[in-house]
Amino acid sequence: MVCALGAAVCFGTATVLQAMAARAVAGGPGGDVALLGRALRQWRYLVGLGMDGLGFLLQIVALRSVPIYAVGAALAASLAVTAVVAARLLKVRLSRMEWGAVGVVCAGLALLGLASGAEGDEGGPVWLKWAMLGAAGGVLLLGAVGGRLPERGRALALGLGAGLGFGVVEVAVRLIDGLTPGALVTNPAVYALLLGGGAAFLLLTTALQRGSVTTATAGLVLGETVAPALIGVVWLGDRTRPGLGWLAVFGFAVAVAGALALSRFGEAPVERGASTVTPR
Repeated sequence: MVCALGAAVCFGTATVLQAMAARAVAGGPGGDVALLGRALRQWRYLVGLGMDGLGFLLQIVALRSVPIYAVGAALAASLAVTAVVAARLLKVRLSRMEWGAVGVVCAGLALLGLASGAEGDEGGPVWLKWAMLGAAGGVLLLGAVGGRLPERGRALALGLGAGLGFGVVEVAVRLIDGLTPGALVTNPAVYALLLGGGAAFLLLTTALQRGSVTTATAGLVLGETVAPALIGVVWLGDRTRPGLGWLAVFGFAVAVAGALALSRFGEAPVERGASTVTPR
C-alpha cells in the first residue's frame, strides 16, 4: 500500500510541476509542438516526467503486492495530492468543500488500508489475457467514436476510455506471469499493457484539450477504479481481511467519491490565457 500511495504522490506532484513549467513558457511562438519543446527545457517539467516514471514503477510494484481495488483507489487519490500541491505552489484557492474532499479521500484510503488483504494468488482464466487485449483495442474504438460526440459527451467518453485503458494496464500487470523474453513475447497481457497504456494516454490528452477537464477526469476516475477492482475480486482472487469486506467496500466508495469531487484537478490550474502541456 505504501508503493500505491507513493505512486499517487508522484503523479499528483508531477501534474503541478508540469503545469508550472507550461506556465513559464506559455505565450511564445509556435503551436503545441513548440510549447512542448520549450517545456522540455524547464527543469520542473523534466522533474515532473521523472516523477511520472517513478510513479509508474511504484504502481507496478504495488499491483504485484496488494489488491487492484486498493491500488486503483490510491491512484485516484493523486487528485487530492494535486489539489494540495497546487494550493501551495500555484496559489490555487481551495473551497471548503474541496478541502473536505481531500479529507474524505484520506479517510477512504485509511479504511482501505485497514481492510485490504494480500494480493490475490490466482492467475485468472486463460481467456482473460485475450479479453484484456480486446479491451485495449476497444479503448481505441471508443476514442474514435467519442471524439465525434458533442463537447460534454466527448469529454466523458474520452475520459472514461482513458480510465478503462489505464484499468487494462492494472489488470495486465497481474496477468504477466513470467519475465523471460520468451514468456513476455508470447503473453497477450504484455501487448494489452502496451496498447492499453498508449491508448489511455492519447485519449486523456485529447479529452483534456477538447472538453471539460472536470467531466473528463470524472470519467477517468470511474474507468480506472471500478472495473479493474471487480476483475481483481472475481477472477484474480483479491480479498480483504476476514470479516472486513464491508469496510473495504465502504473505504473504496469513499475514496472514489472524494476523488470525483476533486475532478477539476485532473489538469492543474494555470493562469487564465496560458497554454498547458497535458501530463498523465
